Amino acid sequence: VQLQASGGGLVQPGGSLRLSCAASGFTRDYYAIGWFRQAPGKEREWVSCINRGDDKTYYTDSVKGRFAMSRENAKNTVTVSLQMNGLKPEDTAVYYCASVLAGYRRPCVGYEYNYWGQGTLVTVSS
Repeated sequence: VQLQASGGGLVQPGGSLRLSCAASGFTRDYYAIGWFRQAPGKEREWVSCINRGDDKTYYTDSVKGRFAMSRENAKNTVTVSLQMNGLKPEDTAVYYCASVLAGYRRPCVGYEYNYWGQGTLVTVSS
């Protein structure tokens, strides 16, 4: 399983960014995919995830209404996007995508994600 995150950058408060995670090397329909982030000096935290089977999404409270996750399936790859609007300085972090073998339509929260991509840095600053 390979995951490649991209799309980070510097944005002003209130701005938007769209992160992408290209996932390959696995049977795409069997996995849930999540986004996590780690701010400087803080522990990694879960941000959002998307179910296997029904693409239902879940978000941590601090990003609800501002972030939106979606999935696009191709023949051998999955691309998962995280649209981030209304960015705040506290959203500054390295963002990681991760995947886990998941139950069909089982909520993707709470899993121990075990496949990780490299991070992409998001900096929200004026």
